[in-house]
Amino acid sequence: MVNKSFLREKIRVQLKSVSKEARDSASTQACLLLEKQIPWKNANAILFYAPIREELNIWPLFQHALSVGKIVCLPRFDPGTNRYAAHQISKLDGEIHSGRFDIREPRPDCPAIPLNRLDLILVPGVAFDLRGRRLGRGRGFYDQLLADARGTKCGVAFDEQIVAEIPVEPHDITVDCILTPTRWLECAP
Repeated sequence: MVNKSFLREKIRVQLKSVSKEARDSASTQACLLLEKQIPWKNANAILFYAPIREELNIWPLFQHALSVGKIVCLPRFDPGTNRYAAHQISKLDGEIHSGRFDIREPRPDCPAIPLNRLDLILVPGVAFDLRGRRLGRGRGFYDQLLADARGTKCGVAFDEQIVAEIPVEPHDITVDCILTPTRWLECAP
């Protein structure tokens, strides 16, 4: 089995070769596909992520979810607990700032939402396999967050990020489904 560091580097190299135009087009396709899915349609409270360059950009759905009355959250890093928590965003202007690791996150005055109230958790990752195993960036922050979340955990990735097998450790949390620009995959348990 391939080790995690090697797999992370392999995927990073692959994604760097994808043009901005291709990434933008793939992100649009993924957003359109997500909107057709039952977990999206039925979700009242959704945890988004703030995409970085090598992640699918689901940000356009953020405003759409707000406009149809969904509870929209983003992870916010709490240095006191060294963990991420979900915080509600009610408008894009003024409630988001650059947080830990220079990733957009809710400002401190945005209300916390218990993880067990989330219906859908959109999960970034470096890679996923068809059994729902996720390769993250190596710090374990998302695994901690996902361990306490009760809603549908949906991995979000470019097609190039789907691999045959992800090496796992006891603390790794799997996702229930995976969204790519071309597929909605229900993961085998």
